[in-house]
Amino acid sequence: PHVDHVIPLMAEGLLTPYLDIPFQHASPSVLKAMKRPANEAKVLDRIRKWRDICPDIAIRSSFVVGFPGETEEDFQATLDVVREARFSSAFTFQYSIRPGTPAAEMDNQIPKDVVQERFERLTALQDRISLEENQALVGTEAEILVTGLPDEEHGRFSGRARDNRLVHVKADPDTPVRPGDFVTTTLTEAKPYFLIADAPYTLRTSPAGDAWDLAQADSCGAGSNSAGPAGPTVLGMPTIRTR
Repeated sequence: PHVDHVIPLMAEGLLTPYLDIPFQHASPSVLKAMKRPANEAKVLDRIRKWRDICPDIAIRSSFVVGFPGETEEDFQATLDVVREARFSSAFTFQYSIRPGTPAAEMDNQIPKDVVQERFERLTALQDRISLEENQALVGTEAEILVTGLPDEEHGRFSGRARDNRLVHVKADPDTPVRPGDFVTTTLTEAKPYFLIADAPYTLRTSPAGDAWDLAQADSCGAGSNSAGPAGPTVLGMPTIRTR
């Protein structure tokens, strides 16, 4: 379905409120050189519309800095888009010459120091926005899909919120979790790249967590809630042993 038809379902909680829009660049001239369509105004209008329908939507993007011929004015256009769109996060990378590609033969290659300086400005801006967007979520409740076991240093396990944000949750020894399970908790602290939840949580087990248990079994698919090293995946089939 068209993304405009999907957004209302996100607003109703029927779909994950997360989109990835690969903007790449905001300058029409740079996009033309990349052989990509220039649609900055259209996409920004869409983002405003989507947020009107689903205020909680998290939108991620990606950008390249220093493509041949990029001027300071071109780069400023990208900064303007990032300021207005307020992406939850963005994958930003520096253009580098790849032998054999059309871009490698283009004139007006940007000096490495200029590319680096622009890259640092863009990442600093996006990091600030990401932190502000995450800080706005502190104190709110979130459902987290568990993706990892507690680490020894911090005693937290990792997971993803419904909007795909990374969250580190304080583990409760009395309520152990498994990758694939869900916990509902309160977000307590924000960083640019993740959130922390050092609050009590409620656990909702899932078939995915059961499958993780089976993957830890030594034989015959017998599950275990232990957090020990992963064993072989046996798929419910008996293990043949030699005496």
